[in-house]
Amino acid sequence: MLLALALLLHSCQPAEPAPTYRIGFSQCTMGDAWRQAMLAGMKKELSFYPEVSFRMKDAHDDSRLQRQQIREFLREKIDLLIVSANEAEPITPIVEEAFNRGIPVIILDRRTTSKLYTAYVGGNNLEVGQAAGNYVGSLLRGRGQVLEVLGAPGASPAVDRHQGFVQALAAYPGVQLAAQLHGDWKRPSVIQHLPALLRRHPEVDLIFAHNDRMALGAYQVCKQLGLDHRIRVIGVDGLSGPHGGIQFVEDGILSATLLYPPGGEEAIRVAMKILRKEAYAKENTLSTMVIDSTNVLTMKLQTEKLAGQQQDIQRQQQLLQQQRDTYASQQTVLYVLAAALLGAAGLGLLVWRAFRANRRINRQLGEQNREILSQRNQIQEFAERAKVETEAKLRFFTNFSHELRTPLTLILGPVEEMLSSGPSLPPAQRHDLGLIRRNAQRLLQLVNQLMDFRKIDVGKMPVRAAEGNLVAFVREIMDVFERPARQRGISLRFLPAEPGILIWFDGNILDKVFFNLLSNALKFTPDRGQITVSIQRVPAEHTVRVSVEDTGAGISEADKAHIFEWFYQGQQSVAKGSGMGLALALGLTRLHQGQLTFTSQPGQGSTFVVTLPEVLPQALTTQAAGPVLPSAAFAIDEDAVGTQPLAAADSFDTGPVASSEALVLVIEDNPDVNAFLVQKLRPHFQVSTAADGENGLRMAAEAIPDLIICDVMLPGISGLAVVAQLKEDWRTSHIPVVLLTARSAPEQQVEGVQTGADLYLTKPFNPAFLLESVRTLLANRARQREHFRRQLSVDTATVAPQRVDQKFLADLTAIVEANLSRSELSVEDIGRSLGISRVQLYRKVKAVLGTGVTDFIQGIRLTKARQLLLDDELTIAEVAYQLGFSSPSYFSTSFKARYQVSPSEFRALHTTAG
Repeated sequence: MLLALALLLHSCQPAEPAPTYRIGFSQCTMGDAWRQAMLAGMKKELSFYPEVSFRMKDAHDDSRLQRQQIREFLREKIDLLIVSANEAEPITPIVEEAFNRGIPVIILDRRTTSKLYTAYVGGNNLEVGQAAGNYVGSLLRGRGQVLEVLGAPGASPAVDRHQGFVQALAAYPGVQLAAQLHGDWKRPSVIQHLPALLRRHPEVDLIFAHNDRMALGAYQVCKQLGLDHRIRVIGVDGLSGPHGGIQFVEDGILSATLLYPPGGEEAIRVAMKILRKEAYAKENTLSTMVIDSTNVLTMKLQTEKLAGQQQDIQRQQQLLQQQRDTYASQQTVLYVLAAALLGAAGLGLLVWRAFRANRRINRQLGEQNREILSQRNQIQEFAERAKVETEAKLRFFTNFSHELRTPLTLILGPVEEMLSSGPSLPPAQRHDLGLIRRNAQRLLQLVNQLMDFRKIDVGKMPVRAAEGNLVAFVREIMDVFERPARQRGISLRFLPAEPGILIWFDGNILDKVFFNLLSNALKFTPDRGQITVSIQRVPAEHTVRVSVEDTGAGISEADKAHIFEWFYQGQQSVAKGSGMGLALALGLTRLHQGQLTFTSQPGQGSTFVVTLPEVLPQALTTQAAGPVLPSAAFAIDEDAVGTQPLAAADSFDTGPVASSEALVLVIEDNPDVNAFLVQKLRPHFQVSTAADGENGLRMAAEAIPDLIICDVMLPGISGLAVVAQLKEDWRTSHIPVVLLTARSAPEQQVEGVQTGADLYLTKPFNPAFLLESVRTLLANRARQREHFRRQLSVDTATVAPQRVDQKFLADLTAIVEANLSRSELSVEDIGRSLGISRVQLYRKVKAVLGTGVTDFIQGIRLTKARQLLLDDELTIAEVAYQLGFSSPSYFSTSFKARYQVSPSEFRALHTTAG
């Protein structure tokens, strides 16, 4: 019993304590939110290292004080020093001294003038300045005046950001740096000195401030001077929280902010690698990105999610501490029991049971520790991916989709016309046109599906599988590649093990997978090479394998480890794609419960194998109404297909003379799209064109067209501004406007409609739909011209003398009065109700009344308006909508034009008279 007791006491001894590290952090200042975020990041990361003793000293922007504090750290014999220098030159000697003593030194954010340091963690201020310059040049469309608000004079971030900004602006000759202001990194300094500078430079279009605090001060000055709607403000830092740059961008205070990570977490990670003798990188440059209205919500959600996960970790740590406290208290009980056992051997069994309980607690603590470490690793991986991928993804998606939509309009439009209006086309030409249309539609859908990998990340990509023939499905996809392969002398072989293999699969997903694999094989296979696609069952595994083998150059050993990474294009000098295809194919294959693997020999080719289960889970299957066919998902690379460029717009046939007197004004700066619209509209309408917004406004005011088709992205005045000016001018406010644009985001469409546009069409558009939309708008939204009759009712001299005509007028009046509230009431509607055509109705009314149908309807409405205005319970707006007017302003204009008094004046006169 005594021997067992001795062994028990020995096993209950506490474990060896973990090594204790002492880290000193010399901070130049804690006077701003960015520095506080840096310290918060350090503390958050330090929560994973309880064995670390961490001390921070604030120098309050005093280089002399900072040198003194670093010497105090050296006297305290710290194990590692982190320095964020106030000024580079004064701090460099003391940092070199610490390094020469053998103390690891990490330079954080602001560099010193020496290379004698262990590691550097921080952003690339030169890259920040370059990113800001490129964004400013793009935002101002290559023309404008910029005012730069710099940080403290001589500070390395201010110098580097200015240098990068100037370098980037050199690519935009039309963007001039009008003035500079040293804001000393503080908002009050900007508020004090900026107003006078803006008065001396009223031509400034944009202000670039070196941090978000100075940017906020610049915005407040602009708002005070009434310039906040004209001058855009851009800052740097991109912090989260209610007072951070991300919130300023979301609130519309700043046009954009550039992410400049504080680097606190990364500094602690590098420090722990150094202290634990692990491999580390000397230069740890944090990436930057532009945060504007296109991605601010995404960034805000990511930061909020990270904050929530950090809170979960803290709760787990609190639980772990509680368990440790429990463990410690139970250890105390065990020691008490062990002491009691020395006097009473009969309690030995109780001690043994307590020992078993102690072991169970240790196992629970171990499992909880592993779970916390796993969650921390997941957070680290997510943060790294977000930093690297977010900027590249969003910038790529925006530019790529915008650039593709305009040329696709000029491809799909003529092809649709030829296929629909050319029944006499030879079969070969019709087949080729169908191939062009199918691949153009695939390219269009590629633009819309570039966000698929984001959906995969957040689990928003659904799988809707149906039973189908996989062999026929793959054969259908290969048909698209047959002709480009034949043109290059490439043998395209299809070797299915069986004539048909029925499995459950989602055609929309697998279409993208196989298209990417075949497209890659076609790109990298040399002329007169060979591509082999084989399909076979694997009964033992209940799977089906689809392999795509090529005889290309193969994949180098250096590229094999990265071949499935997003946007990775390999180390070869010739990059033939965006670097997304294989990564998207892998994600979609896994989403489909399958696997994507590859083998490759340099110089001999590569083989990609897609392994799919024969049966999917019930939750992923749906009963299909027909066979599964490939969806239009990806277009073949232009280089692989060898397509020819479109003919010039001048070669379009202008078509026959217009059959309508309606005048349509087209405002479009792209010559090809302009010519295409003229070609489609001229057979039906009179057409005038303008190449920019200024000329378009002038022509609209002079010619008063019946309808305007306008592009959004125009040189000088934008399409949205054109619509706003058209609607504000009484001469053109009645003209329906159709906006054409490549900007397809819902918020952009809402913005276009809010400016007053009657229709918002995204490129590429269907020509037939555009034509019918124009016709409908002309029928439903045509406003009354200034030459219409202004009398209240039909002239008594024109009353029909015959009873037949009297009945016609009675019927016509009854139909109009029954539909007074319908703002879309048209001549065609009345003609259908009377059983006659539109032309017959016009002729009949003209012959009987000597006026137009629309004028007659207007007269009845305005006559009714005089009666309703006498009712004080109805507002003027209610009267307008009740009588079918599209808006109260239009009703007031029409009423005053007819009676020379506004509705409110009319009501006031009769109320006074009453």
